[in-house]
Amino acid sequence: MRRFLLPFLLAAVLAAGAVASAPAAVAATADLTSVTVTGTVGEKPTVAVTKPVAVKQTKSETVTKGTGAKAVKGSTVTLDYVFVNGRTGAELETSYGAASVSLPMDRTKTRPAIVDSLIGERVGSRVVVAIAPKDGMTKAMKSDAIKLSDTLLFVADIKSASVPLDRATGATVVPVDGLPTVKLAKNGAPTITVPKNVDPPTTLVVQPLITGTGPVVQAGQTVTVHYTGIVWDTGKTFDSSWKTGTPVDFSIGTSAVIAGWDEGLVGQPVGSQMLLVIPPDKGYGAGGNSGAGIKGTDTLVFVIDILAAT
Repeated sequence: MRRFLLPFLLAAVLAAGAVASAPAAVAATADLTSVTVTGTVGEKPTVAVTKPVAVKQTKSETVTKGTGAKAVKGSTVTLDYVFVNGRTGAELETSYGAASVSLPMDRTKTRPAIVDSLIGERVGSRVVVAIAPKDGMTKAMKSDAIKLSDTLLFVADIKSASVPLDRATGATVVPVDGLPTVKLAKNGAPTITVPKNVDPPTTLVVQPLITGTGPVVQAGQTVTVHYTGIVWDTGKTFDSSWKTGTPVDFSIGTSAVIAGWDEGLVGQPVGSQMLLVIPPDKGYGAGGNSGAGIKGTDTLVFVIDILAAT
């Protein structure tokens, strides 16, 4: 319903190609002894399967141990990966040569088999995971190259790991006259008040309320934010992550969200709280967003806490 709220989902569209058949007479192994992963971390690995792999319980091994930050529960991990069919040895999907992916280490947002295998690993590590059929990845990927009974091999190079902030933190910025005012609850949730008898700006307004001290958000990253959005004319809140208490993750600077968010968040430091006043042409355009109660003429006001960028 809301284009600015696209939770991260691990890619599941598989590359087409011929699939080799494993010899029927060869019994499958229930471990990773028949899997060899070679190549330099950070570059696409070569994954060789000399004997079919079929596990009943998901298991993992660290091919290369990194020395960077540790992936912990609640952190966001950025990685490159290859999926290989453990039965046939055929490559199914890869992020190498495309965009890296960011996964929240949260079993409600990312498949538990992946989360459980990556927690405790460090940045710079290469990990191979044999995902058991019961964990549902084969069903989710939906391909003629995969049987529901297949074990899938997931080889990942961990590029970064960071724990999102709970709320914006940094230097408070003096409010600007004529713009909506913001009052924060004890937990950081904002209440936005639009000035009376003031017409909304006709161009995008990007106003820091708190200037963070973290790294600058770059286009193509996945950002983690808390936000509240209201309509200027009515002052009505149409959406807020603070109501659920759960921050959201999405790609920034890639047209995955409305233009006002792409333009307003790229270049801002993590930890910042941003006030964005977004005219229709930088929001949902003339069509509006009926599902959120937004008309094509509505100017939108957002308060956004930038909690992480990976």
